[in-house]
Amino acid sequence: MAETSLPTTTTRETARTLKGARWRRLLAHMKKYPMFWVGAVMLFLWALVVVFAPVIAPYDPLAQNLDDRLHPPGEAHLFGTDELGRDIFSRVVYGAQISLPTSFLVVAVSLTVGSALGAMGGFFGGFADGAIMRAADVTLAFPSIVLALAISAFLGPSLTNAAIAACIVVWPEYARLMRSQVLVVRSQDYVLAARSIGARERDILRRHILPNSWTPILIKAALDVGSIILLVSALSFLGLGVTPPTPEWGAMISLGRTKFYQWWLATFPGLAILLVILACNLLSEGLRDWLDPAF
Repeated sequence: MAETSLPTTTTRETARTLKGARWRRLLAHMKKYPMFWVGAVMLFLWALVVVFAPVIAPYDPLAQNLDDRLHPPGEAHLFGTDELGRDIFSRVVYGAQISLPTSFLVVAVSLTVGSALGAMGGFFGGFADGAIMRAADVTLAFPSIVLALAISAFLGPSLTNAAIAACIVVWPEYARLMRSQVLVVRSQDYVLAARSIGARERDILRRHILPNSWTPILIKAALDVGSIILLVSALSFLGLGVTPPTPEWGAMISLGRTKFYQWWLATFPGLAILLVILACNLLSEGLRDWLDPAF
């Protein structure tokens, strides 16, 4: 028998129907979790700023022009200029290339190290668990900003050392959170069933426990991106982060802290930090609503 094929028009209508259904599902998801999408869009816009900073910035962020020093916001300089005549808008844009990647890197390293140590301690227990948790307790005993200041001062002022200090401060939080999740999940029936049929402990940890322990870790990671930006900016504000003339938001705020009448020096870098932290908070809350079945 000769094969029959659907008419081309029917195939196109089916494709349009499927495409329309996908868009309807996406719109329904956006209506159900608006905070997640607002935060994601805001962070995506900041990612575009990071990538296209040379295109967006109208001036070289390091170029000095003493004739234009301390000009208020206007047509020529959208955010005004600083005491060396550098364009504030260009420096804020280029500052995103420092603050955002640094924050994501610190969160990624802290999440990886802390979650791995917490999972091993919670699953295997024993001496390793005690040693990891005591190290975490000692770190968490100090206020985070104080410990980060001490580490940065010991290592010396630089962006790399500020990132190392932030990683040392943050990893115990992920270790404790992951350990608590593993302790809950490892007693579930499906884990006991896997162990009863002879599954290896390593496979149980990888296939059953870790996939069911990531939800609070991801929510915390989204929230911590903004917190790390604030921490690194605070270190730069105190002179223990990036070194001048690198355009970094905390260092820019530090330069304007004594010039109250030149309000734009600290206002616009501060607004940049505020918007990023707001985006991270919205994304974290949206992830909580999306991933947590209790909400």
